[in-house]
Amino acid sequence: MKKILFSAAVISGVFLNAYADDVSDLKAEIEALNKKVTKLENKQKRTNKSLAKVRAHDAFDNIKFDIDFRTSYDYLSYKTPTKTYTNDALYSNRLWLGMGYQPTPNMIFKGQLAFNKAFGADNFNNRGTGFDSFDWVVNETLTDDTLKVREAYWLWTPTVGGFGTTLSVGRRPATNGYLINLRDDDKAKSPQGHIINMEFDGLSASIKLDRYVSGSYIKMCLGRGLTNAKARFDNQGLDYIPAEGDDALDNMDLVGVLAKLYDDGQYSAMATYYRAFNVPGMDTSLSTPALRTYGDVDGASLSMQMQGIGDMINDFLDDTIIFASVAWTETRPDANRPMLGTTNKESGYSYWVGGQIPNLTGGKFGLEYNYGSKYWRPFTYGEDTMIGSKMATRGNAYEAYWTQPIIKKDGKSVFSMQIRYTYLDYDYTGSNAFFGDNGKPVKIGSQEAIAMNAVESAQDLRVYFRYRY
Repeated sequence: MKKILFSAAVISGVFLNAYADDVSDLKAEIEALNKKVTKLENKQKRTNKSLAKVRAHDAFDNIKFDIDFRTSYDYLSYKTPTKTYTNDALYSNRLWLGMGYQPTPNMIFKGQLAFNKAFGADNFNNRGTGFDSFDWVVNETLTDDTLKVREAYWLWTPTVGGFGTTLSVGRRPATNGYLINLRDDDKAKSPQGHIINMEFDGLSASIKLDRYVSGSYIKMCLGRGLTNAKARFDNQGLDYIPAEGDDALDNMDLVGVLAKLYDDGQYSAMATYYRAFNVPGMDTSLSTPALRTYGDVDGASLSMQMQGIGDMINDFLDDTIIFASVAWTETRPDANRPMLGTTNKESGYSYWVGGQIPNLTGGKFGLEYNYGSKYWRPFTYGEDTMIGSKMATRGNAYEAYWTQPIIKKDGKSVFSMQIRYTYLDYDYTGSNAFFGDNGKPVKIGSQEAIAMNAVESAQDLRVYFRYRY
């Protein structure tokens, strides 16, 4: 019996020692695996950091593109004392190719190429020449399929003394501005659409003041709308020398201050003041009518917008937008050069109201009305309306539209359509002219206006389909 117990003890000891050895080996293997896992985790962290640097680098080191392509049908009609002129089949394509590059967090390049072409248009029959190619509207008139530069500028956004600032130079975005962007179904760009809507080359600088007032900033803008430098090889090899003589065009410049007075996401207000120097116009007293400069123009506007009525009452009121705007202009003629038909300073004014409401299909209905007085003269030559700028109307302008998204991605409209009707009822002539003889206001219905066969009213019915990505 003792022998048996001794043998069992020996065997048990052997097994226990073997088990202890196995446990020890297992612990060693687990520790080795843990070290490998730790090394792999550290390696993964280093890889993730490297990838994050690569992604951050790529985010700043790639140029990004976007596309905005629109096909439109317009029915146009102009009523004069003797005849009504119509075009019941004007089809057009408009293409915007946008690009952006951000090499560092506070330096951005933005550019946009464009063409705006009527179906069947070419460069014969003077399309793309004369005022079609005038710098203020070169991308807003229907020409051929030549790509032109619509925007090209750099934007620097440093923080100075704790204030966010911007500085930008180039062909700046100066169309589709505040409020006019609603009917155009675009994000608002820099200017106020009531008083400035045209292309120009220039500079802007701004400073944010939102630490004092919600969403506020002030911006200084400098622009050159015309240069009087001669073309190359134009005069005995004197390249780019300013033209001389009483009838020579001067440089046309504009200096303005734009202020976002308040913006909390629901309520916003914006104000603008500018002076334009050496504005152009047509002199019809010459044997061959020609452009010349006439004097200066001041302008100012105050616009307010409410995005959402009340505070979370219902979805309909939350998505409703209403706005109102008032504006003023005043001419400052040079001596012996009648501006808008007179050598006196003349003031004009305009007011504009409108609203946009949602509908059951996810689209938007909009209604707008604006009025302009006898000597009202804004810089809205580039406005996207085929019958001329509705904001420049000396008289009454009525507009209604329905914008409907058809295809969306990530909540953004990729493919959409719009039906828009614009009616202009003129009180005076010269609404879409410049600042010379053609800008003289003549009362509609007067004998002078009848003799001119002046346009009394105009209308534009537009239907478009638009792809954006």
